[in-house]
Amino acid sequence: MPLRVVISGASSGLGLALAQHYLEQGAVVGAIARRADLLQDLSEHYPGLVHTYALDVRDAAALQAAAQDFIARAGVPDIVIANAGVSIGTLTRHAEDNDVFQHVMDINVQGAVRTFQPFVEVMRKAGHGRLVGIASVAGFRGLPGAGAYSASKAALIAYLESLRVELYGSGVRVVTLCPGYIKTPLTAINPYPMPFILEADDAARRIARVIAQGKSFAVVPWQMALAGRMLKLLPNGLYDWLFARAPHKPRRPV
Repeated sequence: MPLRVVISGASSGLGLALAQHYLEQGAVVGAIARRADLLQDLSEHYPGLVHTYALDVRDAAALQAAAQDFIARAGVPDIVIANAGVSIGTLTRHAEDNDVFQHVMDINVQGAVRTFQPFVEVMRKAGHGRLVGIASVAGFRGLPGAGAYSASKAALIAYLESLRVELYGSGVRVVTLCPGYIKTPLTAINPYPMPFILEADDAARRIARVIAQGKSFAVVPWQMALAGRMLKLLPNGLYDWLFARAPHKPRRPV
């Protein structure tokens, strides 16, 4: 029986690369994203292997319906990847960024919760599967100009740990993945150097390997794990002095 994989944010960037990776392995993929045209392109390229769901991960009812449809068509998924996310520069001193903060948290944190929720119980009853959250090394420490993004990824890391403990012993593994920089539309606007940046297809292969291994937590690539560990160890005074001078991600409207 082919692997059954559900991926949110599957129309571009890392999500598309993950979908293509699994499809190349012969998996049946449930592809979730807002852009129906891009999902159609994916489906036409891999006929008979893709079930597409054009929806917003802020819509719990739509995700519930998509989950029911996928299970009816393909069966209980082996892997569910909550990948949909946004990265928008924010500054707390601007009142108009309040809505941006909410937007980022709704998609990056609540979107993952809503993506997993329809599958948790059926996967638990089946006694197997992987629930995978795509967090970020940006969740390790607060980055200037990226308060919403860093906060959302830190919250996602904590949420995934809670979910992992809740499902301990059920056969369902929760995998927290923290990528470094990946060449996607989200990083294309960053006005600063991005060390150890990966092509999306390379990142997808590495991430799929971690998922197959069932690791509870991983940073991709491994060099960013070392960098993240060093950042965590920096005293606040030194960290503040260094990063107060760092360039900020550009602010933009939602």
